[in-house]
Amino acid sequence: MRRRFSIGLAIALATALMAAPTANAAPDDGEVVVADRASGSISVIDLATQSLVQTIALPDDGEPMYVVSSRSGDRVYVGDRANDQVVVFDSSDWSVVGTVPTGAGVFHMWADPAGKQLWVNNDVDLTSTVIDLKTSEVLATVPIPADLVADGYKPHDVTLSTNGRSAFVSLVGGEDHDWVVRYDTRTFTEKARAAVARDPHVSVTNRALYVPAQDGDVVHVLDLKTLETIEALDVPGAHGAFMGPNKIFYTTNLPGGGVDGLWAIDTKTNTVLGSVDTAYAVPHNVVTTPNNLVFVTHSGGESDKVTIFSVSKDAPVPVAVGEVTVGLNPFGLAYVP
Repeated sequence: MRRRFSIGLAIALATALMAAPTANAAPDDGEVVVADRASGSISVIDLATQSLVQTIALPDDGEPMYVVSSRSGDRVYVGDRANDQVVVFDSSDWSVVGTVPTGAGVFHMWADPAGKQLWVNNDVDLTSTVIDLKTSEVLATVPIPADLVADGYKPHDVTLSTNGRSAFVSLVGGEDHDWVVRYDTRTFTEKARAAVARDPHVSVTNRALYVPAQDGDVVHVLDLKTLETIEALDVPGAHGAFMGPNKIFYTTNLPGGGVDGLWAIDTKTNTVLGSVDTAYAVPHNVVTTPNNLVFVTHSGGESDKVTIFSVSKDAPVPVAVGEVTVGLNPFGLAYVP
């Protein structure tokens, strides 16, 4: 069933991502770290002042793609497409403390909430590299299904279930549709797959997988175990995927030129709450923070903007409150406590 959006229901938005702050952390503590793909750097935005405080170049002329924080925030992992590796930073001084080899074509990556595994998709090698976050060693290299390789598909986005037992990988490259595949994170074997609209990304709640698919103008809602369809929600250009607290899902309208650029969905009722325009085109990736802010990267070769929105119980649709100039082609981003 496909449901048209309706405006309504309040959002209670607070914390973010798999890297939860410590119990004593103030809401303004921490940073948002942005991968500047075209500049070869990461930009560090102070959460309290919402300003750029540091820019750090990747080693070896790296090409940063996506950013993941450790659960405690002491380590920050940056995918480096140019050098087929993940670069590990110490967030106390932003020094490089190590690198982990991956396959060729590093793209999306994600870690489980417990901080045990980091999955990195490699769209040239057609694999996912699984990294043990305690040891920074490669646990496994997981190939995408051979029949989908034969049909021209490659891995793109990835997320892990809240219990860490399943990894969900989106596969792109189809003429009529793309795929989502569920893997067991203990055996690294395929457990289910589902055909979805083209250009899918992935995010999870405890009960469902949310799959914004840009070319289908839809967010698929799938059963976590079987990947059978629960709902299909109409959202134009649905691309970026971030599951905020209180079961609120955020997605971006990447091709819309900034019109209706950021959408909020209540996953308790699968109701699309509404949208807000973004000041710049190509709203791409999203993250929320403990002080009720939403950060959005605007990608493109000459782009250098991250926009900031506020949310509250009384304002269910995000409201623009600022922007930060970062490096060129801001791509992935993460909250670091």
